[in-house]
Amino acid sequence: MHIVLGLAIVGLAVLILPFKVKKIEGNLELFFLVMGIISVTISSLWSFDLVKEALRSPLMIGSLPVGIFQVVLLFGVLVYFFNKPFYAGMVRLANKLGFKLFIFLLIIVLGLLSSVISVIVTASILAEIAAALPVERQVKVKLVVVTCFAVALGAVLTPIGEPLSTIMVLKLAGPPYHAGFFFPLQHFGKYMIPGVIAIAILGVVYCGRNVSLKTEDSQEAFSEPLRGVVMRAVKVFAFIVALTLLGEGLRPIVEWYFSKIPAFALYWINMLSAMLDNATLAAIEIDPSLSIGQITSIIMGLSIAGGMLIPGNIPNIVAAVRLRIHMREWAIIGLPIGLAIMAIYFIILIVIPA
Repeated sequence: MHIVLGLAIVGLAVLILPFKVKKIEGNLELFFLVMGIISVTISSLWSFDLVKEALRSPLMIGSLPVGIFQVVLLFGVLVYFFNKPFYAGMVRLANKLGFKLFIFLLIIVLGLLSSVISVIVTASILAEIAAALPVERQVKVKLVVVTCFAVALGAVLTPIGEPLSTIMVLKLAGPPYHAGFFFPLQHFGKYMIPGVIAIAILGVVYCGRNVSLKTEDSQEAFSEPLRGVVMRAVKVFAFIVALTLLGEGLRPIVEWYFSKIPAFALYWINMLSAMLDNATLAAIEIDPSLSIGQITSIIMGLSIAGGMLIPGNIPNIVAAVRLRIHMREWAIIGLPIGLAIMAIYFIILIVIPA
């Protein structure tokens, strides 16, 4: 009982304190790292393998010796040395297409491309494009939050898009589903692809009103020092380690209680993925004994809810660190949009069953 109480307190702290304490909001990765350490300690799950996995998770994708840390660092360094042509190119393209069309195409391309180049690369591209756009900061924040919802949906379409889809395919590889590379696209494409397009339209309406682009000559100059580029990658590294530990630390309470919840109800319960690693929740919830309708409800809930808050998805973390977006800023935009999308998809899943 003391384990449940302790983990419940950690969970409440993670949900509440970033909105209440300014210092925590400004040092979110450190706070999550502390909470992850505390949760693993309460659950008595410390092991060499866990520490190894936590340190490995930002550095590797599967068996490949490349991960989110290296990608964020590489893109940051490239933009640092080639910022003038990159920034100028973004200004010219946005002015040539018009900001609304630019937003529409950006969201669709990144949303669907994320299933091919992975959310890690997509997140780095999004963060640097948003930083380069010659618009007000609030417009950039809105654009980033909306685009991250599209990226989260699109990335599920292949096993290489993100860990959530990778785990799903691995867990369903045997009978009765015999899931392969195209299993996510086959079963979720009819929900995800129209969703990406709809979010792109939302982005135009929500972000494209009364926006005046600066000219190439009057654009803001790239001002991030090289040390800042490196520290940004370090912060992302710490955030991913923190989420790995937190997800593992909270695993007992999720396993004890989530197993008693009907899978369809998990669609709404999975709003917890806004604060937790959705891959961990997927690993616990998805099982070959579930129907495809139940699996769809779980995947849709996890994919949508992840966009509501910064810790919910990798693109959120990368973009938030790059643009210095605070939790409160993200929540003001992400929570209402996420709840609206979840309500719409809840109806769609009833009307158009899997």
